[in-house]
Amino acid sequence: MKLAYFDCFSGISGDMTLGALVDLGVPVETIESGVRSLGLGDIRVTAEIVKKAGFRAVKVHIEHPPEHAHRHLHHIEEMIDRADSVDPAAKVLAKQIFALIGQAEAKMHNTTIRKVHFHEVGAIDSIADIVGTAIGFHFLGIERVECSAVPTGCGSVQIAHGLVSIPAPATAELLRGFPIVSTSIERELTTPTGAAILKATAKQFGPLPSMRLSAVGYGAGTIDLPGQANVLRIVLGETDAEAAHGIPLDHDRVIVLETNIDDSTAQELADCAARLIAAGALDVFQTACVMKKGRSGVLLTVICSASRVACMQQLMFAHTSTIGIRHYAADRVKLVRQGITLETSLGPVSAKVVQLGDGKKRMTVENDDACEIATKRGVTLADVRHAANNAWTTKPDQK
Repeated sequence: MKLAYFDCFSGISGDMTLGALVDLGVPVETIESGVRSLGLGDIRVTAEIVKKAGFRAVKVHIEHPPEHAHRHLHHIEEMIDRADSVDPAAKVLAKQIFALIGQAEAKMHNTTIRKVHFHEVGAIDSIADIVGTAIGFHFLGIERVECSAVPTGCGSVQIAHGLVSIPAPATAELLRGFPIVSTSIERELTTPTGAAILKATAKQFGPLPSMRLSAVGYGAGTIDLPGQANVLRIVLGETDAEAAHGIPLDHDRVIVLETNIDDSTAQELADCAARLIAAGALDVFQTACVMKKGRSGVLLTVICSASRVACMQQLMFAHTSTIGIRHYAADRVKLVRQGITLETSLGPVSAKVVQLGDGKKRMTVENDDACEIATKRGVTLADVRHAANNAWTTKPDQK
């Protein structure tokens, strides 16, 4: 399977994506031919090698006659449908990207997608970036896209509707559900076009996946950034199709806090663990260890989101005898899960369902809920789980 990994260490935009695809081998002439067939006038697409912070990258230029048109989504879709030099599969992807932008804009302006005016994204150069990207994906035969966490930049940016905070409203809406990373760079690193490209194509987020690497492309942005190259890197390679189509996974980043303790009682540690869970810790556990001077101790480990670190530290210092805490970031891989309620012979039971490969799913009863029902009904936990399993296996959508 042909896999493309988007390494967005300086964000992503339409022209950066197009430049990286050209660097990977997509002919500029193929992009220009497809874009010209949209009927937007005399358009020239050129590419040059530039340097960003000393690193080589490809910068794509879209030259076109001046215009002042504000297009609606159906205008753009009609142009794409008429383009006789764009493959049908590329047309589908291009229209999907524009539809995602339209949905985000419609939500931001409390209107319908049909009434949305495409301002910056409806300009000729942005249309060329999106259609050109779709052409590039088809030319390279990309079957799957994975992506790093996405930096948005900070500060403010001027758009057609005035000055707005970064990320711009449409960009923020498109990035919902994505892992994003903070940066002190006061620039718009990720544009609505770049976010929409990822929204339409990226199936997984995380570090560089295992693959047989075949090519690396670098696409240059317009501005120069302080202290880093303003480029998008796309890594192209081959991966096992069965693994890529296997179990769907979610990725996120958590903070792990840990401390070694040899002079807190078991009761104090249990009380602290309960307080940490109540305050929002994702997990708390204790591991027996041997500390310096041969003393037996406990390694107290807490897993939490980045926003809860200060709270967790305060509780650990206040309710244990520790005088120092280590912490570090860790990437997690998780099965895609969903909370459900099963109607059983003992009443409603809460459960979680995880997705496995080949469309299969696995159900697990929520233990606290099961305990409460068992006590209320005067039955065992096994009885509750058996009733829940019967309800689950008789659901019409389960295999």
